[in-house]
Amino acid sequence: MGATWVYAEVTPDGAHPSALELLTKARTLGGEVAAVALGPGATAAAPELGAHGATIVYASDDQVFADQPGRTAAHTLLWLIGQHTPSLILLPGTYEGRDVAGCLQALTGSTLMANATDVESASRARTEIFGGTKIIDVDLAGPEPRLILVRPKSFPPEPGRGTAEIVAVDAVTPSGPTATVVERHAEAASGPKLEEANVVVAGGRGLGGPEPFAMLDDLAAAIGGAAVGASRAAVDAGWVPYAYQVGQTGKTVKPEVYIAAGISGALQHVVGMKGAKRIIAINKDADAPILKIADLGVVGDLFEIVPALTEEVRRRASS
Repeated sequence: MGATWVYAEVTPDGAHPSALELLTKARTLGGEVAAVALGPGATAAAPELGAHGATIVYASDDQVFADQPGRTAAHTLLWLIGQHTPSLILLPGTYEGRDVAGCLQALTGSTLMANATDVESASRARTEIFGGTKIIDVDLAGPEPRLILVRPKSFPPEPGRGTAEIVAVDAVTPSGPTATVVERHAEAASGPKLEEANVVVAGGRGLGGPEPFAMLDDLAAAIGGAAVGASRAAVDAGWVPYAYQVGQTGKTVKPEVYIAAGISGALQHVVGMKGAKRIIAINKDADAPILKIADLGVVGDLFEIVPALTEEVRRRASS
């Protein structure tokens, strides 16, 4: 097997967590491991990428990758592939990762697999369907490099002791019309990010409207280090922003504790939170599917249980 590359998304805070997850997996596959980091902050992120397994980081801090995402990164990757011929490229299942993967596949004609949960080699990967109840092993053929989009949180990031050689690359700007970002708006947020929180308190259709989410905010604040999430039903109803959504079409979370209030437990939601170490479900329906996977199920009125739980947490914290 030839080299395994990781498309390392870069954020203002450094390497995106998905890059560290993918590099941890890549170094178990054998062969050389490299990262491709494109955009402002890429060079600064290289030491962290090296510590997680990249022996080479192809990096560019060019602003064009932030201003013209997707196609510019794909064309630059295409040039790099022509120079170094990797066997496999792992990309994160994020908005940016999916955008780059789709553009790159169109340019290379390579096999592209999405929503992978494990990778065995350049020719074999695994995914899960029907809310994780069915595991599918997929044989990958076609020209190299094979492209695999990996579901977030599939691998725990584990730093090693390595360092990376930084190889500067120039942006390859595609010809023809290109979408350009003209403005960015960062939503104000407090507390930990949903996908990084140790405790997630999530609400669903059973809350009945947007106002009761304040009740979940109170519980999260009382716990400390907790984030508030939601099911797709609550998001589709407009009760909370999409950034709250946990599930197949939202975020994947693996907290120490996941508290589900008024969530029925549809497969599409379960796939995004089943990795939690402990699941606590509060639901008035004793037959709700979420209770079947919960470590602790509470059958009752969440409008009584959640405030009482919040008060108890506060009492214990102050004692």
